[in-house]
Amino acid sequence: MAKPSDYLAELEVRSKQRQEEFLTNIRTRLGRSNTPPVHPFRGAPDFWLNYDMSQQERIELFMENWRKVGGEAIHVATMEEAKGYISEVAQTMQARYLLSFDQPELLEMKLAEACPGTEVTYWNPDRKDELLARAAGTDIGIGIVDYAIAHTGTILAMSSPYKGRSISLLPTAFMAVIKAETIKTRMGEVLKEVHGLQEAGEMPAGVHFVTGPSRSADIENDLTIGVHGPGVMYAVVVG
Repeated sequence: MAKPSDYLAELEVRSKQRQEEFLTNIRTRLGRSNTPPVHPFRGAPDFWLNYDMSQQERIELFMENWRKVGGEAIHVATMEEAKGYISEVAQTMQARYLLSFDQPELLEMKLAEACPGTEVTYWNPDRKDELLARAAGTDIGIGIVDYAIAHTGTILAMSSPYKGRSISLLPTAFMAVIKAETIKTRMGEVLKEVHGLQEAGEMPAGVHFVTGPSRSADIENDLTIGVHGPGVMYAVVVG
């Protein structure tokens, strides 16, 4: 009696044979060759790969495109100024809960002091279940993201034990703090960095590309904001 694995392998061979016969019949009727077409050009053209912008141009283009998709954007010189803006937004929203990535720069801000009346919590993997439930009811999520892309107005946030992915997905608003030097011109530059992590076996559990507030028009083409994620998105470019 044949082994199940042998039988499945035989079925796969038969399936591929029938598929090839089917495609060959179509090619014959169309009078086309079985030789694959030549692809002289692959990937982005050289002029696009060599295209670059100054840091200030990248900042301005990113902020312009981020605003076009409904996000709020501000450019400040220092983390201290960013702290002041965060405080201002928290007061304007009358935020009760703020959930933050556990990052040294954000810890140094002492957000609890900067946002009186707002309960500030930092992500802790030992409290994952508790903080996951808290994130769904949080007013503002905040984190220093890994990259931003000027030409698409996109941010990239990678998760880690101290950067819970829920912070950028569940709160009412998400505030992305972006270091000016991490703003890239093209999407391909960032994808290359992500691919490098994959090749090194250091791929994070979550890699999130975000372009503006969550939006959906699936039901009768009626645009609704904030269905599958934060309805309000802030970009704070620092530096």
